[in-house]
Amino acid sequence: MKQKIAVLGPGSWGTALAKVLAENGHDVRLWGHEPSQLEEINTKHTNSRYLKEVILPESLKGEADLETCIQDVDAILFVVPTKAIRTVARQVVSKLTNRPMIIHASKGLEQGTHKRISEVLLEEISENKRKDVVVLSGPSHAEEVAVKDITTITAACTNLEAAEYVQKLFMNSYFRIYTNDDVIGVETGAALKNIIALGSGAIHGLGYGDNAKAAIMTRGLAEISRLGVAMGANPMTFIGLSGLGDLIVTCTSVHSRNWRAGDLLGRGHKLDEVLENMGMIVEGVSTTKAAVELARELKVEMPITETIYGVLYENEDVKKAAKNIMLRNSKSEKEF
Repeated sequence: MKQKIAVLGPGSWGTALAKVLAENGHDVRLWGHEPSQLEEINTKHTNSRYLKEVILPESLKGEADLETCIQDVDAILFVVPTKAIRTVARQVVSKLTNRPMIIHASKGLEQGTHKRISEVLLEEISENKRKDVVVLSGPSHAEEVAVKDITTITAACTNLEAAEYVQKLFMNSYFRIYTNDDVIGVETGAALKNIIALGSGAIHGLGYGDNAKAAIMTRGLAEISRLGVAMGANPMTFIGLSGLGDLIVTCTSVHSRNWRAGDLLGRGHKLDEVLENMGMIVEGVSTTKAAVELARELKVEMPITETIYGVLYENEDVKKAAKNIMLRNSKSEKEF
């Protein structure tokens, strides 16, 4: 069934998801702030800043006016940076004319509150203004989805009927969606893997090999699981697409901005310089701060995350930090 969908955020991931929806036959509007970018989408059917050499469907329309974009839509997909979620949600709720399904494909924790993105959306968009809130997450580079590379991700909601609705919106021959009712686990895995990707990139930048990369990914997954379970997640979620799957793809590819940022840090660049040169939000940087604060509050041990925090926020030398974490007190691998 053809649906009317507003996609909020014309970055690489928002554009790629909008492309999937439009190619599936839905009426899709892509909202953003930059007039020249929207004009390019509407006239040249490209978004060259984020997805070079990708041709977008002519039916996909860029829209600068939020009220027009969300008018009478069946679903709204949030793909804006974590720090903008609450602000944009407040703008949306003031302009809603019906009760759409709310979907989000952003990955992070809100600074200060440490809340997951779905929690923020539930707070800001009351039940009488929306249907359910569904999380869309998993191992996916926008650059690969945009060229129809085979991809599998998860739609998560405590109401599985809502997750199945989102599954039907996106499913096609190259983009497969699985459902899950563990929203906490899916969002926690999505947010925290960006921290480990920073560390994985730094390991590469320092010149270490595959052994070190395997170590940080494996022990990083243990940290993600510990914090997620403490927050109420199902531990099995972390060996699925939004846990292990997302961790692998983000920690091993130059497509990952978090990996690239970590790589530059490992090569000796300063954080301010790295962020300035990236040109896109590096969610792992802010998520590291939120995760460390939350872990300390919940008394969860996260040595890799603490080490990355020290490099990012306490000006610790990255090479010395890598050595120090190896010299911690010995322990059993079974300690959780």
